[in-house]
Amino acid sequence: MIRVSSQFDSGNIVVLDGSNPGDIQLEISKDNKSDFYQWFYFRVTGAKGELCRFKIVNAGGAAYPSGWENYQAVCSSDGRLWKRIETKYVEGVLEFTCKPDSDAVYIAYFAPYSQERHANLISRMLQTENVRLEVLGKTIDGRDMDLLHIGEPGPSKLNIWTIARQHPGETIAQWWMEGFLTQLIDENSNAAKGLLERAVVHVMPNMNPDGSFRGHLRTNAVGSNLNREWLEPSMKRSPEVYLTREKMYSVGVDFCLNVHGDEALHYNFIAGTEGVPSWNGQRQAKLERFKQLLKIYSPDFQTDYGYPPNKAGAANMSFCSNYIAENFGCPAMTLEMPFKDSAITPEPEFGWSPGRASELGKSCVLAIADFYVEQFGTINN
Repeated sequence: MIRVSSQFDSGNIVVLDGSNPGDIQLEISKDNKSDFYQWFYFRVTGAKGELCRFKIVNAGGAAYPSGWENYQAVCSSDGRLWKRIETKYVEGVLEFTCKPDSDAVYIAYFAPYSQERHANLISRMLQTENVRLEVLGKTIDGRDMDLLHIGEPGPSKLNIWTIARQHPGETIAQWWMEGFLTQLIDENSNAAKGLLERAVVHVMPNMNPDGSFRGHLRTNAVGSNLNREWLEPSMKRSPEVYLTREKMYSVGVDFCLNVHGDEALHYNFIAGTEGVPSWNGQRQAKLERFKQLLKIYSPDFQTDYGYPPNKAGAANMSFCSNYIAENFGCPAMTLEMPFKDSAITPEPEFGWSPGRASELGKSCVLAIADFYVEQFGTINN
């Protein structure tokens, strides 16, 4: 008997009719107290060797229906290797087919990143001498807010921040974090060692653990879109942002990279904060230079496609990067990665994948290190 289930960490699917393997009717659940939905993740059992056709019938009402165009779902039988499967979007229905090679296979919007893997990442990082863990407080569902500090603090040290998964369905951002952190503690990386001589790097690997566990796309446990809560966060609606922002004011921010995934575009790109009130030519030059450095280090990054910049003074100041850029007077930007494949470096079997996101994370360490060498000269010069 074929069974479809999602009662596990990050799971999300509703079975409307599973009686016919060739026409399994499904729906994606909305985020709690919100109309957002697009993330799905479920397990299929009892279908080994049988061709199954799944139809998500409410795909047309998802948060970003344009994200379904040229999209392919991912499937895995071991939870480690996620391959793209045949997918099409027709008249509001997302349809994909899979012939399981195991008694249990998993199908998802993108490769999931579990709470267990998050815990293992934290534990692995803490094996390095100059890494410290601080729990900022609790989420609405009572989960820890983990913040990693890499490097020894000092009065002249820069404070660099990276933030991932304000939108929990963007698991791609935490895969990026694995690469970023791995490069940052690499004893053989002169760039990483040089950066940590000049800076302390503060890392939020998962800003939204409640939404992640609940299988949400964009919001926390009570329907708050954290990336829009930065102007007036509260412990009632958005403790994740409130606690992080308080810590930022305590230690300072000299650079911030806010990491996300984009449902529709086929590119890795950076969105700047051009519309904040204090934007000027010097800030523009720093933004462009950082993008050029990242382009040097990553063949997957490009600068031709992305979001149009905000007009002068038109930035929404509740957005994370805009708020930080304006209130800390520093470079702050949003890195976006595709849920589909990279148009400039396509890989049809896997599309944009956890491994490729991780490699981009490593490249970002090198770009940040070079950016600050250019700003201040070589270490100890």
